[in-house]
Amino acid sequence: MSSADIPEADRIEGAPHPRATPVLLGHPAAEATFLQAFTSGRLHHGWMITGPRGVGKATLAWRLARFLLATPDEEGGMFAPPPPATLDIPADHPVSRRIAALSEPRLFLLRRAYDEKKAKLQDVISVEEVRKMKSFFTLSAADGGRRVAIIDSVDDMNPAAANALLKLLEEPPKAVTMFLVSHQPARLLPTIRSRCRELRLGPLGAQDLSDALTMAGGEVAPEARAALAELAGGSVGEAFRMTNLEGLQLYARLVRLMATLPRMDRVQALAMAEAGAGRGAEAQFDLIVSLIDLFLARLARAGTIGQCPVEAAPDEAALIARLSPHPHAARGWADLAQHLGIRARRAKAVNLDPAALLMDMFLKIDEAAAALSRSS
Repeated sequence: MSSADIPEADRIEGAPHPRATPVLLGHPAAEATFLQAFTSGRLHHGWMITGPRGVGKATLAWRLARFLLATPDEEGGMFAPPPPATLDIPADHPVSRRIAALSEPRLFLLRRAYDEKKAKLQDVISVEEVRKMKSFFTLSAADGGRRVAIIDSVDDMNPAAANALLKLLEEPPKAVTMFLVSHQPARLLPTIRSRCRELRLGPLGAQDLSDALTMAGGEVAPEARAALAELAGGSVGEAFRMTNLEGLQLYARLVRLMATLPRMDRVQALAMAEAGAGRGAEAQFDLIVSLIDLFLARLARAGTIGQCPVEAAPDEAALIARLSPHPHAARGWADLAQHLGIRARRAKAVNLDPAALLMDMFLKIDEAAAALSRSS
């Protein structure tokens, strides 16, 4: 297998890699925080970039790495140039070209490695990979200047790897800056978190999400932007998956099915269950399961706060108002979502028939709707 064909653990299938995305949309505060630390001479050695999946954390990490490696150390003085006012580095800059080609000698990328014997990506980042990074830091930089490491993501580390990284953070090598990408920082060792400055990224708004998706090669109709932002949770990665698998149309189909509750249309239910089955339909199955969970979560939230979310499908608001009119119903839908999530994970682990699993989920929803209707 050629290097171009090897899958990358930090890349969304079908989308450009974050290192090839020169512009970061929707996170000016995080960029300003880092730039202020740089220009004031208080650049921390460890930066943890956190937030939901797909909102631009890896893009920011590569953008910061490109900036640091392309911006020379200035000693100040009367004739020193003014401090940089932006993180932008031209695409034709030698550092930009080397980073795009993964040939920058002062950059180390730590991610789940590809196992050639098993012909798949490893499940975790192992301690051996962290040791390679440590060895990289022991070498002198080509120009004697700074070096950068990107860890994407630190959540993928096994315990031994996490402890090895902690030692590096406790005794950081000279002139090294590490960017740790984390989707779930609360699960990390508190000592790792405490030794990093955090840059937290939030969900993108509808316009930024649409623009970022367009930059990645996707297309969003103007009338679909709000719905896509709702379903994707402000995540470009999730929006890309939704777009590739026609998630908006699939969610509208799910809403039409739920509109038949509490006497669910079995023909519609069976047809939708079969849409997630069969050879090559694994991605479609995963998306349907995600959309079911999302719909139940929207029911629970609306009943709890007494306000319907922005519609992500035609007539969804009226349906949510009918199915979850009060907190009691909201608790019922929340409990069901948790129960179905556990069942789905167990069923997938034992390779249960996808169509049977989806049909079972629909029947459980129908039963819950009938029970809540009787108790209202």
